[in-house]
Amino acid sequence: MKIKATVVLAALTLASTLATAQQGVSPTEITLGSIQDLSGPLAGFGKQARLGMLLAVDEINEQGGVSGRKLKLLVEDSGYDPKKAVLAAQKLVNQDKIFMMVGHIGTAQNMAAMPVQFDKNVINFFPITAAREMYEPFHKLKYSFAATYYDQMRRAVPQMVKDKGIKKVCTIYQDDDFGLEVLRGGEAGLKTINMDFTEKTSFKRGATDFSSQVAKMKAAACEMVVLGTIIRETIGTIGESRKTGFNPIFLGSSAAYTDLIHKLGGKAMDGLYATMTVQNPYTDEQSPQIRFWANKYKTKFNEDPSVFSVYGYLIINTFANVASKAGKNLSTDSFIKVMDTLTVPPDIFGSTTITFSPTKRLGSDASRLSQIQDSKWKVVGPYITDGGPAKK
Repeated sequence: MKIKATVVLAALTLASTLATAQQGVSPTEITLGSIQDLSGPLAGFGKQARLGMLLAVDEINEQGGVSGRKLKLLVEDSGYDPKKAVLAAQKLVNQDKIFMMVGHIGTAQNMAAMPVQFDKNVINFFPITAAREMYEPFHKLKYSFAATYYDQMRRAVPQMVKDKGIKKVCTIYQDDDFGLEVLRGGEAGLKTINMDFTEKTSFKRGATDFSSQVAKMKAAACEMVVLGTIIRETIGTIGESRKTGFNPIFLGSSAAYTDLIHKLGGKAMDGLYATMTVQNPYTDEQSPQIRFWANKYKTKFNEDPSVFSVYGYLIINTFANVASKAGKNLSTDSFIKVMDTLTVPPDIFGSTTITFSPTKRLGSDASRLSQIQDSKWKVVGPYITDGGPAKK
C-alpha cells in the first residue's frame, strides 16, 4: 500500500509539474518563434529582419544567455500570405512549442496568426508592422513598439500639404489591412485641414504593373501622392510616374523607409519622402556607434544592414532585457508583469523613449520625416507626436 501511495503521489506531482511548466522555457533554453516573408514580395525585409535577430541572439548567447538560458530562434516563411502565416503559427506554437512570437512581419499575416497564438497564451511581441490592430483592441498578449501607419500619415500628410502649398492630394494603396491603414490615416489628416483625396486608386497584394493607377492620378493633376506601398510597389509607382512625366511629391509610410528603395530603384527615387521611427544604419553613417554596428553586421553576413535589420536586432534585445528582469521563473505572466512597468531609453539608432503600462500596449507614437537625397535617406524633420515634438 505504501508503494502504491508513493507511485500515485509521484504521478500526481509529475502531472502537476507538466501542467504548470511554461511552454518554450527549459532550464537551459528559451525557444522563440518568428514568421518572416522569405520568399514573397517582402523577402528583402524578411531576410534583413531575420539576420538582425540572429545577430542579437548570437551576441546574447555568447554572453551567457538570459539568466543562464540560451536563446533559440525558429523562423518560418509566410511568403507574405496570411494563410501560410496561420500554418506557420500553428507549427511554431503547437509543434515547436515556442515561448513567444517575436517580430512577425506583415499586417494581414499577424491578424491571421494571432488567434492561434492567443489560444495557447503566446505573446505577440513587437510585430514588424505599424498597424493599430497590433495593440488595439487591448489584449494582454499584444505588444507593439512603433508609431502606427495611421498616426504617421495623420500627422505627416496635412503638414506636408501646408508646407508645400499642395491643392490636390491623391493616394495609391495596397488593397489589404496595411494599405487601408495608410489610406485612413491620410484621410483623417486631410480632414483636419478640410480636404479630401482628389483621387484614390488601389492594387492587389503582389501586383507588379501600376500603369493604370499612375494614369488615373496623372489625369487628376495630383500634386502629392500618398503611398500605401512597400518595396516594389513604391519603386514601380514612382518609376512609372517618372517615365510618363508625372512628378508629384511622393510620401510613403515607414513601410517604404528602406535602403532597398534607392538601391533597387536608382536615381529615380530621389525626392521620395517617408515617415520613419529609427534611422537606417549606413556603413558610412556619421554616428560612430551606428557605423560600428553596421560594419559589424556587414562583416558577419557579408551584406549591408537596413532599418529592418535594426528592427530585428532591437526586438530580440528588448525581449532579452525583459526576460532577464523576469528572472529564473520566466513565464508569460512574469514577462507581462515586467512589461507593464517597462521604459526603454533612446537607442543608438535614434529612436525615442518607449514605455508600457498595464493599459498601454504601444511603446511610442512618435515618427519623423526622412527623404531620399542623392540616393540616400536623410532625416529632414524632428520626431512628432500629437503633443508636438517628442522628447528624447
